Amino acid sequence: MKLWDKGNTVAQNVEAFTVGKDRELDIVLAKYDLLGSIAHAQMLSSIGLLNQEECDKLTSALDQMLQKLEEGSFVIGREFEDIHSKIEFELTQQLGEIGKKIHSGRSRNDQVLVCLHLFMKDEIQSIKKLISSLFQRLIALSEKHKEKVIPGYTHLQVAMPSSFGLWFGAYAESLIDDIYLLNAAYKICDQNPLGSAAGYGSSFPLNRQMTTDLLGFETLKYNVVAGQMSRGKAEKSLAFAMASVAGTLSRLAMDVCLYMSQNFGFLSFPDELTTGSSIMPHKKNPDVFELIRGRCNKIQSLPQELVLITNNLPSGYHRDLQLLKESLFPTIESLKSCLEMTEFMFEHVQVNTDFLNDEKYDYLYSVEAVNKEVMQGLPFREAYQKVGKSIQQGEFTPDKSLDHSHEGSLGNLCNAQIEEKFKRAFE
Repeated sequence: MKLWDKGNTVAQNVEAFTVGKDRELDIVLAKYDLLGSIAHAQMLSSIGLLNQEECDKLTSALDQMLQKLEEGSFVIGREFEDIHSKIEFELTQQLGEIGKKIHSGRSRNDQVLVCLHLFMKDEIQSIKKLISSLFQRLIALSEKHKEKVIPGYTHLQVAMPSSFGLWFGAYAESLIDDIYLLNAAYKICDQNPLGSAAGYGSSFPLNRQMTTDLLGFETLKYNVVAGQMSRGKAEKSLAFAMASVAGTLSRLAMDVCLYMSQNFGFLSFPDELTTGSSIMPHKKNPDVFELIRGRCNKIQSLPQELVLITNNLPSGYHRDLQLLKESLFPTIESLKSCLEMTEFMFEHVQVNTDFLNDEKYDYLYSVEAVNKEVMQGLPFREAYQKVGKSIQQGEFTPDKSLDHSHEGSLGNLCNAQIEEKFKRAFE
C-alpha cells in the first residue's frame, strides 16, 4: 500500500530503490506515528471533521496498535511502503470509511516530521541520561584519586604535574559543553511541525495549538514553510551535538590507550576486560577503547554527511531527505553504546601510582622550581633562565612538594562547583 497510490503500476526496481530502508528504519518511528495520529484524530474531532464516535474508534484502534508494538507483534510487511501506509491500512481494515479519514489535514511530510521531532526529543534525553551516568563516574574517580600525581603533557612531552583528579575531572566538565549542545538540539526539535502538511498548510481550520499541547511540544513551528524546512535542520543540530559528545569520548579513549601502554603504565583494567594477542602472550590490548575511539571518530563525520545531503536543497520537500534516517538512526545507537561501554569500563579502572620515581619525570617540577624562585623575589625571566641553566648543566634536583591552590588546579579541583554546573545544564 502507498499513500500516494492513484492506481498506476510502478516498476519494481523503482519501488525498491525509492522505498530504500524505510521499512526497516520506520519501526523505530512507529510509536511516534501512532501518538501523532491519536493527537491528530482528537484535533480533527475538535474542528468537526470527525464526530466523537469516530474519534473514539480511531483512538482505540491506534491504542491497540501501540500495545502490539510494545509486545513486539507489530511489523511492517513488504506490501507497505513505510510505517505511515501500514498504520492507515490497519485503520481502514478495522474501521472502514472511518479509517480513511485519519489523513485529513495532513501530509506524509508533516507526519514524518512530527515523528522525527518526537523521536529525536526522546533520544536526546536518553543520551543525556547516559552522559549523566558517565559524568558521575568520572567525578567520583576524580575525588577518589585527587591526591595521585601523574605527568601532564604538551606536544606529548613531559610538561608539568597533573593528577588523576584533574584528568578524570577534566573529562567530566567537558561533558557539560556537550550537554549544552544537546540542549540546543532539543530546543530545535521541541517545535511542533504537525499541520504544515506538504509545507503549505491546509484549507481545513486545523487547531495546531491543540496538537502542540497534546504531543508535549514547547511551541509550534508556526510558519508552515518553515515547518517543512525543519526537516534536515533538526537532524543536523542533533548530529553536531552528538559529534561533540563523540569528540569528548574519542579523546578520552585515546588517553586511555596511551596510559595503558607499558611506556606510560598509568592505568590498567582487569584481564577479563581486555584482549590478548594470537602470538604474544604478554599482551593486554585496549580493544574496547580503540573501538570507542574509532566509532566516535566515525560519529564525528555525521554532520558533514548530513550537510552534503541537504546543503543545496531549495525550500519544500525533496526525497533526498529520506536518506537522513539511514545515517542518523544507527549513529544514535552507536553513540549510546559508546557511552554505556565507557562508563562500564571506568567502573573497573585500576589506577597505578608507582611510576613517578622514574627519573624521566624529574623535569615535571621545573616550573615549580621557577615559581618558587619568583615567590622569593626573583623576576620570572631570571628565574626561568636560572632553572634552565641548572637543567642544561645536569644540576637540577626536583623538589616534589606541590602547592596548587587556585580554582581548578590540582590542589583545588572545584568538583562540587562542576557538579552544580552539570546539574544546571542537565535540567
